[in-house]
Amino acid sequence: MIMKKLLRSSSLAAAALMLMLPAGWGLSPTQTSAAAAAPAPCGSGDHGLLQQEQKQHMEEGADPLHFTDIQFLNGSTGRAAGTGFMIGTSDAGCHWQEIYTGKWNFAQIKFTDNVNGWAIATLPSHQTTHLLKTVDGGSHWKPVYTANLPFNRLEALGKNTVYGYTQNGAYRTDNGGNSWVKIATPANTRYATFRDKNNGYVLVVLPGSGYKVLGTADGGHSWSTKLNMKFDSPYPAGGQIYSKDNQVWALFYGGSGMSQVSYSLYGSTDQGVHWKRVIAQSTAGGGPAPGSGAAVVNQGPAQPGGHPGNMQLIGKETAFLSGGSPAGGMVSVGVTYNGGKAWKNVKPSIHGYDSRISFTDGKTGWLVVTSATKSSIYATHDGGASWNRKFAFKEALNP
Repeated sequence: MIMKKLLRSSSLAAAALMLMLPAGWGLSPTQTSAAAAAPAPCGSGDHGLLQQEQKQHMEEGADPLHFTDIQFLNGSTGRAAGTGFMIGTSDAGCHWQEIYTGKWNFAQIKFTDNVNGWAIATLPSHQTTHLLKTVDGGSHWKPVYTANLPFNRLEALGKNTVYGYTQNGAYRTDNGGNSWVKIATPANTRYATFRDKNNGYVLVVLPGSGYKVLGTADGGHSWSTKLNMKFDSPYPAGGQIYSKDNQVWALFYGGSGMSQVSYSLYGSTDQGVHWKRVIAQSTAGGGPAPGSGAAVVNQGPAQPGGHPGNMQLIGKETAFLSGGSPAGGMVSVGVTYNGGKAWKNVKPSIHGYDSRISFTDGKTGWLVVTSATKSSIYATHDGGASWNRKFAFKEALNP
């Protein structure tokens, strides 16, 4: 038994190492030329991975093995994690390797390079979240000290600088988690994001009247209002904020019901000075979308009543939003290439209920279906207009 564990650990470490090596590493020029001339075909099934884990999750009463997050560092190297596992690719998803299998159920992963990574994860049958760190590409994970703060989301700015977010607070470590500093945020903060140590934004709920977005340029010592949002609700549900360089995007939730969600998406390309209402999705089950004024489009990606997923910001004006429709059983993306002046929702072509995306430029990206059924990985090279499946569990291949 001990020997089996050692062999298992060694194989996972080797898989993580393979992600760190360039193509052709260790091969002679003749071998490299032969490998380039006759590459192995890309697969779309499970690549023979996680067989025992899939079998266990197919037992009666168990949820199927499924993905929860995906991240690509560049056009070829990426990782996808889920319920007790992590896999990786170094050839844009044509081939995958097991990196980690074990007790941790990943909720979010964030690698700052091909070696150092962070994650939010839980243990089976437990809801308590843990902050984890890896220094070997994801083969091994170690819990990080958080002073018992219940982080539900993270942003890693470097090997040692990480922001941890609770439901209503923001904290930063500059020494890899040995100590944490609380960032002063306004009352009723429900979402925060920092793109560096000085510049950040928060979404604040105003019970009975709506939402507000505020920004800081001094690490939270002072905040200024960037956007006021009217929404007649005694308990606004909150939302999300994304920021990169000059772009800021704020997503505000309305109501929900009948598997439908109402929301509005606002975008800015000048760090929150001016805003455009890009999506205003009102639904029968969720009621009116927050805010007022004309929107570019009246529906988000994946219909009917699509639920918004995560966003990816590229360059100065490109933004992607993932979405899933429980009612329609489809997932998809929406995109703008001009800061929200125009928005296009790609026609859904992928089965699933929820999704997350990772784009490395305005055309190349990956989508992972994160619902318990139909969990798969897809790649696009035309901004989401078409998708090719790169990985699928056996359950997802069933009719």
